Amino acid sequence: MSRILLTGASGLLGINFGTQLANQHEIIGLVNQNNLNGVPFEVRQVDLTRPQAVERVIDQVKPDVVVHCAAMANVDLCETEPERAYLINADVPSQFSKITKDRSIQFVHISTDAVFDGVEGNYTEKDDPNPLGVYAQTKLTAEHYVMAENPQAIVARVNFYGWSISGRRSLSEFFFNHLSEKKRMMGFTDVYFCPLLVNDLVDILMEMIEKGLSGLYHTLSSECLTKYDFGLAIAEKFGLEQNLIDPVSVYESGLKAARSPNLTLSTEKLSSALGHALPDQAESLTRFYALYQQGLREKIQSFHQG
Repeated sequence: MSRILLTGASGLLGINFGTQLANQHEIIGLVNQNNLNGVPFEVRQVDLTRPQAVERVIDQVKPDVVVHCAAMANVDLCETEPERAYLINADVPSQFSKITKDRSIQFVHISTDAVFDGVEGNYTEKDDPNPLGVYAQTKLTAEHYVMAENPQAIVARVNFYGWSISGRRSLSEFFFNHLSEKKRMMGFTDVYFCPLLVNDLVDILMEMIEKGLSGLYHTLSSECLTKYDFGLAIAEKFGLEQNLIDPVSVYESGLKAARSPNLTLSTEKLSSALGHALPDQAESLTRFYALYQQGLREKIQSFHQG
């Protein structure tokens, strides 16, 4: 059993990570403003942007592993508050990387597929990123800091979906909610990505930790598709109406921040390191639906402290 310090414990990845592994590891979850109620792991409220906050909490918790999920992830908000985005998305992980290296603590930093501009697609870890907006720029800066300051760290570029506390944090919930309420919605036919079920991501991250991996890895589904096709797959799996999804171009959407159109990433490096392929879309969606049937959606949402 490892003692794991988990930042961003109220986020989509954080809450699923802590809930899923609470019986196998000692999880100490950190939250900032969104407190939690009734979770199966310890929770501490910490503002990691405060002076010495990162060092203080590491010395208090004395973890074996730090999994850093916390981020300012609203891409449009990052555009309007770039200094705050840099502080949260780049400066805080830099502090974690230095301190975990000094104390010989395993460090996992969660990055994003959005560091690429999406012009070419099928990116490997050797390809040069070209972030389009403030969010992606700050996340790429964090990658550089972490790899320079703690070469033994894991940097995982991710894109994931699943059940969240608010019920509105992931694209899968966006499709599920709208279709369940029989509301029409857009599905982008020209935006490609490789989304991985968050619960599969949790398992893979732990496997990477246990194998002692280090370096940069694309940690996504082995299969990529358009956001429109992802919506159709959600509808089919849950028995909802596919014809409520209107196929449109992202350029018709009116979104503020630039989006990368082709975020197809190769997972060959990670699959070789683990000795097996990463889950495809059908595999992850089957588990997503099974967890829904088992009540995970309601369980996760019950942790919300209003």
